[in-house]
Amino acid sequence: MSQGSHQIQTQAQLLAQTLSPQQILVVKLLELPTMELEERVRAEILDNPALEEGKDFSEQDHSDEFEADFNEDETYNNNEDLSLGDYRTEDDIPDYKLQEHNRSRGEVAEEIPFSESVSFYEMLLEQLRMQPLTEEEKTMAEYLIGSLDDDGLLRKGISTLIDELMLYRGIYTNQEEVERILSIIQDFDPAGIGARNLQECLLLQLKRKPNSALKKVEWEIIEKYCDDFTRKNKDKIIQRLNITEEIYDEAVNELTKLNPRPGSSLGDIMGKNFQQIIPDFLVETEDDGTISFTLNNGNIPELHLSREFNELLEEHTTNKENQSKESQAAFLFLKQKVDAAQGFINAIKQRQQTLVATMQAIIDLQRPFFLEGDETLLKPMILKDVAEKAKLDVSTISRVSNSKFVQTNFGIFPLRFFFSDAFTADGGEELSAREIKQILKECVDHENKENPYNDDELTELLREKGYPIARRTTAKYRQQLNIPNARLRREP
Repeated sequence: MSQGSHQIQTQAQLLAQTLSPQQILVVKLLELPTMELEERVRAEILDNPALEEGKDFSEQDHSDEFEADFNEDETYNNNEDLSLGDYRTEDDIPDYKLQEHNRSRGEVAEEIPFSESVSFYEMLLEQLRMQPLTEEEKTMAEYLIGSLDDDGLLRKGISTLIDELMLYRGIYTNQEEVERILSIIQDFDPAGIGARNLQECLLLQLKRKPNSALKKVEWEIIEKYCDDFTRKNKDKIIQRLNITEEIYDEAVNELTKLNPRPGSSLGDIMGKNFQQIIPDFLVETEDDGTISFTLNNGNIPELHLSREFNELLEEHTTNKENQSKESQAAFLFLKQKVDAAQGFINAIKQRQQTLVATMQAIIDLQRPFFLEGDETLLKPMILKDVAEKAKLDVSTISRVSNSKFVQTNFGIFPLRFFFSDAFTADGGEELSAREIKQILKECVDHENKENPYNDDELTELLREKGYPIARRTTAKYRQQLNIPNARLRREP
């Protein structure tokens, strides 16, 4: 186990070494939605005086090259020059706001605000701010919270989180530290948040109940016989725990009150609070079948290098005679700021290009939906499909789809809406998991509520309709649809 962990850690370290600061910057910007990117850009403008917003209408010749002569000891050397040609080109005036294909240049895209309920992520972050943690610990906790699934459970492995924290946050940590931070999150409300499986989720909720003889029975059922509990192996549990049927029924009655999806419940609780979502993509479908899209840059300003900094660089580089150590230090400071400014501009441009490539690939793969707006027309599509189409890495597509929204003629959707696993039917036909879920929902909607279908019966119904999936898959899809089990759906 120790050897395996060491191997994973070594591989992750080798991978981390291949990521330059520029690549890390691109990754961080890629994860940001439009509104957060705007805040990030304006913060960078305030932090770096070499970066300015707006168009640069300067007509000066950008073909000049600046050279400086400094060695490692900060002494003047006539034989070594630092070239600044990279910062004195026409790229100093970037136009990273992509051209619109379906509007005139002067026409402003209509911005349609969209509201959704405050997510449990935000509520958890609010609780996190109240914790006496170091900045590094808070960064780790924020990353763990961001890794939670929509139901509030953490399904990423600890080793995976360790590698990701190192790669994307620059934090070198270990299993014990990650688990310690996770335990802090698990103390947040609602109970069960941050659990790694159903068993841990229920135990976290039981932990907060007052001690009693019945709680002890509930704890033993979940801790020792959770699988039997979910499979309703009543007799086996009664025999193993040596309890009466009445006590078992009472314990189960209390256990069914626990919430296996704490994240969803928090979203429902906060459903009356709203936040504005700005779509990152604007897709329009014409009557002739033409599909076009634009990247919504919101109020993100255009950026260029400061003219003042360019003039200062020119002054320092043209006056090479009698340069003091202070002048050399000033030049290095100017160059550092210009370097950072140009790197940030390039990162913004690369982000835009990546987003465009990703959205175009999704439109190409899901063209029937964008034409008709019918959810059943969505084809099976996973991250790998889009990555191959866009010629990008799978991890890149994952970051793009994580927090982005697209506005279509048929409404606003999160980008992850267009992804679903494929399922191969008996005849070899590839079916979407979304399609199977739709059929499953229809089966539940038309069932006899006095005697609702259990998962075995639902599985058999799906088989009859041409969807031969396993029982556990049926249960998973039912849970994802927020459909309770048969016992809870029964109506008198």
